[in-house]
Amino acid sequence: MEEKRRVVITGMGMITPLGTGVEKNWDAVCKGRSGIGPLTRFDAGHLRCQVAGEIKDFVSLDYLDSKFVRRFDPFFQYTVASARMAFEDAGLKKDTTDMYRMGVIIGTSVGAHTYFKSVYSPNGSGPAKVPPFFIMNAAGNMVAAVTAIEFGCRGPHHCVMDACASGSSAIGMGCRAIQHNEADVMLVGASESPLVEPLIASLDALGALSTGRNKEPHKASRPFDRQRDGFVSGEGSGVLVIESLEHALERGADIYGEIAGFGNNCDAYHYSAPNGETQADCIRLAMQDAAISAAEVDYINAHGTSTILSDAGETTAIKAALGEHAARVPVSSTKSATGHLWGAAGAVEAIFTLLTIRNGIIPPTINYDVPDPVCDLDYVPNTARKADVKTAMSNSFGFGGINSALVFKKYEARPASAS
Repeated sequence: MEEKRRVVITGMGMITPLGTGVEKNWDAVCKGRSGIGPLTRFDAGHLRCQVAGEIKDFVSLDYLDSKFVRRFDPFFQYTVASARMAFEDAGLKKDTTDMYRMGVIIGTSVGAHTYFKSVYSPNGSGPAKVPPFFIMNAAGNMVAAVTAIEFGCRGPHHCVMDACASGSSAIGMGCRAIQHNEADVMLVGASESPLVEPLIASLDALGALSTGRNKEPHKASRPFDRQRDGFVSGEGSGVLVIESLEHALERGADIYGEIAGFGNNCDAYHYSAPNGETQADCIRLAMQDAAISAAEVDYINAHGTSTILSDAGETTAIKAALGEHAARVPVSSTKSATGHLWGAAGAVEAIFTLLTIRNGIIPPTINYDVPDPVCDLDYVPNTARKADVKTAMSNSFGFGGINSALVFKKYEARPASAS
């Protein structure tokens, strides 16, 4: 059987409530800062949850022309801006890259709802004045298509809608496209701008959001803590350049790390409640794909949403998948700082995981004050930790029971054909 091509990461770009750009985000997450604040995008006075992770410092015209900004929803803008950061970080050039061998896979959970709301507001003008670009924002595939058009990518193209696992699924699918020689380079990631009243009000009614810390928003997202009471919605994007090792070495690219494994499955259990058993199977699939044992896992960037059921379920899944080694593995949730970025979460957390490997620093789970007996792992509470991390995992689990897990490794210059 032909050996899989090795896939490495050479470029990264991100925008989150912690800031615009990878460096600003990494500095903030390692220092335990929170990007959560009062929800200001609409009047949330009638909701129980009045906090969110809003992007504050993104200047669209620094990355995009004014026509693009007028035409497209913020989540398109975040995507293309992050992709531009990643493209430039990777040192790619359109005139020296075979764009027929470069593809795009971008994920999202809900798409262009900010744009929809602006057109169909309660006091809106109605369908007669709907702008022509409404359909371009509404079409599910367009975030990937627009990204491909911006960079001229003519290779494999997909838009992934795997709920909160979208970003991780996009990375895994892009990795497989390269492994199977369908492309040499892929732009992969996800984006979300879900802070509109109908979506937040629905989650508020569902009881999924944090409600007890409206006056202390920076303390609202507290994964694995006994006093957690729901997640905090946020917006943002993360995009990575991944490529075959041969292609990266040939052009002398700087390598952040290697994608070693990908697992994906479905609980087929419930619309919103998790199933720890199937999540454990997903983690095992990723380890099997990476050909590693549980004992080789040095760190896990958890899904860690800050809900009662999800955090307990993920803890159970990690223990089931890693056995006795689970008690020795540092596990942290960067959602404690960013909030839950929905479909973009997995892409942003993949970047944090890669930087953990590269820099030897594990970001903390902030707001971890009171241990929960059902969440009994090492959650790296409140303070970043230095560690030699060679192999790390990132978990993403979404509504509908969609699960994705990624395994990343420190890059080692062994033969390119080695699995």
